[in-house]
Amino acid sequence: MRPSARLGLTLGLSAVQARDLSQFVLPGTGSINGGNTFPGVSLPFGVVKVGPDLYTGSDSYSGYQPTGNFIGFSLLHESGTGGAPKYGVVAQMPVLGAIDNPLTDQGVNRSKADEIRLGYYKSNLFNGITVEMSASGKAGLYKYQFPENAGASNVIVDVSHVLPSFRGQGLGQNYLGGSISVKATNGGLRYQGSGSYDNGWNRAPKWTVHFCGYFDQAATYKTFLGKDSTGEELANYSDAQTQNSEARLGAIFTFETTKVSSRVGVSFISPDQACENVDREIPAGTSLETLADNVKTAWNDQVLSKITTTDTANTTKLQLLYSSLYHMSLIPTNKTGENPLWSSSEPYYDDIFTFWDLFRCTTALLHILQPVAYEEFLRSLVDIWRHDGFLPDGRSSFFNGATQGGSNADNVLADAYVKGVRGAINWEDAFAAMVTDAEEVPPNNNDPRDRSSSTKEGRGALPDWIDRGFITTKYRRSVSRAVEYAGNDFGLYQVAKGLGKAEETQKYLNRSRNWRNQWNPNLEALGFTGFLGPIDENGNFKSQDPLSCGGCYWGDDYYQGLPMEYSFNAHHDINKLVELSGGADRFVARLGKLFEGGVSSGNSQFNHTLFNPGNEPSFTSPYLFNFAGRQDLSVKHSRFVARSYYAPVPGGLPGNSDAGAMESWLLWSMIGLYPMTGQTTFLVGSPWFSDLTIDLGGGKKLAITATGGSDDAYYVQSLKVNGKSWDKAWLTWEDVFANGGTLDFELGSKPANWATGPTPPSPATE
Repeated sequence: MRPSARLGLTLGLSAVQARDLSQFVLPGTGSINGGNTFPGVSLPFGVVKVGPDLYTGSDSYSGYQPTGNFIGFSLLHESGTGGAPKYGVVAQMPVLGAIDNPLTDQGVNRSKADEIRLGYYKSNLFNGITVEMSASGKAGLYKYQFPENAGASNVIVDVSHVLPSFRGQGLGQNYLGGSISVKATNGGLRYQGSGSYDNGWNRAPKWTVHFCGYFDQAATYKTFLGKDSTGEELANYSDAQTQNSEARLGAIFTFETTKVSSRVGVSFISPDQACENVDREIPAGTSLETLADNVKTAWNDQVLSKITTTDTANTTKLQLLYSSLYHMSLIPTNKTGENPLWSSSEPYYDDIFTFWDLFRCTTALLHILQPVAYEEFLRSLVDIWRHDGFLPDGRSSFFNGATQGGSNADNVLADAYVKGVRGAINWEDAFAAMVTDAEEVPPNNNDPRDRSSSTKEGRGALPDWIDRGFITTKYRRSVSRAVEYAGNDFGLYQVAKGLGKAEETQKYLNRSRNWRNQWNPNLEALGFTGFLGPIDENGNFKSQDPLSCGGCYWGDDYYQGLPMEYSFNAHHDINKLVELSGGADRFVARLGKLFEGGVSSGNSQFNHTLFNPGNEPSFTSPYLFNFAGRQDLSVKHSRFVARSYYAPVPGGLPGNSDAGAMESWLLWSMIGLYPMTGQTTFLVGSPWFSDLTIDLGGGKKLAITATGGSDDAYYVQSLKVNGKSWDKAWLTWEDVFANGGTLDFELGSKPANWATGPTPPSPATE
């Protein structure tokens, strides 16, 4: 994506906003210890993400690892994903000296840590080569410095290069064939071709990327062809101009100089379009410094300037704020104009990882900060349904998957609808897409992780959900899916109500309450009774420890969360949950147990709490105290989690970034609000800065101030909304976001009973 009107963002900056906010972005934040963020170079939502690919014998999800050998520097990556690596294709690898066989391992270690800053990446290889990189939307630029008197300077283009997986889940990517051709141009050599691959975290079938590359120095070349798609044995290594095969292939370029630059474009349509992309975005003669400055400008104008503050004394807080904004804006990728599957006037966005991770925090914040791009993104979702038959929960390389729980695009669409997103979205089609999720059983894709129903799209456990009103252990992840299906149906209720569809409104409201059928009143733990529990195929509750989810994975009853955690996840029906928990006081006591150290047998990195800040089913729990009159406890626990488990360092995330989900949770904490997805409600927390201004687009702003705050004084003493005293621990979209507004907090070191008004709405409760 070019830094263009595609984002449709206001570029006017105040004196404070005009600061180079990119100085506070640390792209390496969250890149190690399972955070899996991408530290290389990308534009906001850009197709190209240029960076290193490291081999250690373990999965390099974003290509990067702090140890191991460089095996290539490639143009396509994702950020904050899990399951198995995706992409790591369209690569180059600099090599010294004579190369007898380019198919053999050419990996080399670092000589020192990589140099990482927004817009620029540099690696120092142990053999003395340095590689500097930057990017545009659909192209990348490499700048090589080879050591003097160390032999020939070579760059290998191995079309079979792809990030491998070592987890044994059958998700490892495979090279399926490709082509390359080399020809002379007025400016030197140009190579172009294609590579086809499959798999990755979304278990995708074959997809193809096209490339076009130039060098700025004269070179000689050879092309090479292997005997098969994985081995190292050569079938041909010559000056042949073209290779085309399902076997490994590529080209090696040899230079007489020690300084070489290469610009490479990509396309998913054709090699010629890849050439057009690089020629337009990185014309010959473009310097690395110019390109890096362009990237910084794009991030400053399009993303970072959306939230500004004059409270700049604490650099760590600024680094957390702007690094989080950065990492939540890397994917999805805007591939409008690059969709090979169908021709459409609608936008196309890809690389969605995944709505299961994103629907609680990220999508609501993208809506606020990127309203134009977000509307395009929603239109893309509906267009995917038109052509592929189902909305995606996850999607990459033009293919849906993987669905971990419910059909959570329903939640995302509902959230946008109730907050007034209209524009060019066809909401009748959007609702029809949601109905597909709610009524049509997707074909079983026989995923080895769960053969009970589809993991590709939709709701595979619909037969139970529709016929029985609960989900039995006939289906894997039955309990966590049940509470998610209820939330999905609540989303349908919201849109149906808005569209005036009376029959569907009542139907899906009723179905949204079916999570209650999964509530086993006899399960006990820690002095509390009643939790969401598994039901066997005969309709009988099974015994279950509420503090254990077994493997907590695809084949279990609960996915990545404990029964006690999931028992707080009916966010559309909280008043019923409070009732089932024994009333407000017992609800507060039960919720408080999540944050008590030493209770869990696991989570040692979190002081053995049941609450897991590294998994999304726990995201909303710190804020649920607002529903029981204890807003102070929401502030206490959310602030503790944010300060304890987040930091602007490579290991500074509590878990996998999940494409920015972790970072967006932190951003809401810093803003002092929390969204209830599918509703217009925002729960009130406590802001981190004395002032914060959020650019809502169209000249609208939300201005937040806080007096009396410090590291030890963060409890709300009073709140004014749009200048008027406020006594509720919640507010709505219309209050401060629809037309802008103000929030003025008074903070102190001790809790105050300021929120004496009505508790937040519970729209699915009778």
